[in-house]
Amino acid sequence: MPQDKNWNISPRISSEADSALAAFPPLLRQVLFNRGFADDPSARAYLRGEPNSNTDPFQMTDMREAVERIRFAITNNEPIAIYGDYDVDGVTATALLVETLKKLGADVRGYIPNRFDEGYGLNNNALDELKADGVKLVITVDCGIRSPAEALHAQSLGLDLIISDHHHPDDENLPQAFAVINPKRHGDIYPDKDLAGVGIAYKIAEALLSNDGPSSVVNGQILNSLLDLVALGTVADLAPLVGENRVLVKKGLRQMRQTIRQGLFSLAAVSDVTLSKVNAGNIGFMLGPRLNAAGRLKEALAAFELLTTTDVFRAGELAQQLDMQNRERQRITRDMQTRAEEMVMSEDPNAYLFFAAHEDFNSGVVGLAASRLTEKYYRPAIVASKGEEETRGSCRSIPEFHITDALDQCADLLVRHGGHAAAAGFTVKNENIPEFVARLKAIATEKLSGTELKPTVTADAEVSLSEMRPEVYEKGLKYLEPTGYGNREASFVARNVRVKSSRIIGADGKHLKMSLEDEKGIAHDAIGFRLGEWHKTMPARVDVLFTFEPNEYNGRVTYQLNLKDLRATGN
Repeated sequence: MPQDKNWNISPRISSEADSALAAFPPLLRQVLFNRGFADDPSARAYLRGEPNSNTDPFQMTDMREAVERIRFAITNNEPIAIYGDYDVDGVTATALLVETLKKLGADVRGYIPNRFDEGYGLNNNALDELKADGVKLVITVDCGIRSPAEALHAQSLGLDLIISDHHHPDDENLPQAFAVINPKRHGDIYPDKDLAGVGIAYKIAEALLSNDGPSSVVNGQILNSLLDLVALGTVADLAPLVGENRVLVKKGLRQMRQTIRQGLFSLAAVSDVTLSKVNAGNIGFMLGPRLNAAGRLKEALAAFELLTTTDVFRAGELAQQLDMQNRERQRITRDMQTRAEEMVMSEDPNAYLFFAAHEDFNSGVVGLAASRLTEKYYRPAIVASKGEEETRGSCRSIPEFHITDALDQCADLLVRHGGHAAAAGFTVKNENIPEFVARLKAIATEKLSGTELKPTVTADAEVSLSEMRPEVYEKGLKYLEPTGYGNREASFVARNVRVKSSRIIGADGKHLKMSLEDEKGIAHDAIGFRLGEWHKTMPARVDVLFTFEPNEYNGRVTYQLNLKDLRATGN
């Protein structure tokens, strides 16, 4: 049976907010109230995707110095390298700044390290290579904030280094660079701390293109043309879709629907995505994984080239390559997840933190396997690829456990580490693994013992299924887009619903297709991804927690319930 979850149903809207939001449909009113909007102006600004704070890029510490240094390099024709990470956030950020600087006449190239040969972030060999190639200025995107030694190496080579990153800095040990741009820096006054790496790259582009005068219209057009990259990187990196991220992704989706970027056309074609109707879900589940596949299995240059090429045939070729790599990545992930699961279950199925490392594990996919373990068992999970001398691991966590804080407490045992509250990576020397794992497990036990570890799913309201009509979506819920991490879709609970029919679908029977009947005898189609196990023991009546969405098939649009969880009525 799928894992038991806590259902959290939001409190009913207050009478004051209900009358203040009277211009909106009743269910949308409740949803807006749940998201903290209790008056008409703030609700409208949110639905339109208008920024709620000052977004001037020059508020970021070191932005002015960075922009002056970049302009100097352009004026003096100094070769510039944009040094990115190999995931979608890093690749889109690299493409964005390369494109921007080319339009400004710069001698610029992108550099993305190979995950397997070079590892994550800045590395000295790459800096040596760039210096030998005549590069004078290196700008990092989506990496570098935890690379103080590499920054000193760049300095010793006479390379100027601008670091732009969104990962948590160690404020005691910031890299010594020409400029360090990261809104999470201590004392940085930029209001939005949650921008992705590509979002910060976009703010650098915005600052570079901020001069007034006749070129401002052209500069505005350049900035608009970059927003599709911002949407791709922000959604794929699971940056929360609130505040400025939501504004940028909303605009970025609009730009994607009319993009002239050849690589996006080809990528959408192999992903079976209709670009004119693209949404955040399509990025998260279809486009993002294919762009990520290159860096996970080989090197990310194919994804970078796809996003920057203007050659229609090359774009088609690259998109096909990424699609094939994504299929291979899926197969490797399934196998690795099974093996990692066997390892942690045989060791201690009741552990507060899971750890699985093996010589055969592909270091490009360990994060995905960790993610599946966390999702299935609701525990922090680490899956690692063991090398001859060092082991590289990827961590995924739950809201109750800040994984990067835990790694910080083991810093003396690690070669390097970094990340966020929910995801992180590290490299550790093999002789330190036993002590590292023991210490991490002790930290997890101390933090999590006595806590009921069950995922919580939140619903906006309890409803009757007969309320779920097409206009509820078309005249209300669709304006909440883009939804995703940090800005969940509107979801509802309906109780005591009759199961008219149920069957399993999908290659391995993992998913559930149902027809549910409301109290008026009207049937509603429902889909439950990864809920196939329910089919064998399906009760006659169920309580369901679901989102309500359009489903287009063969040009015909119907509306369905997308089940997030279900229970036997009365349980």
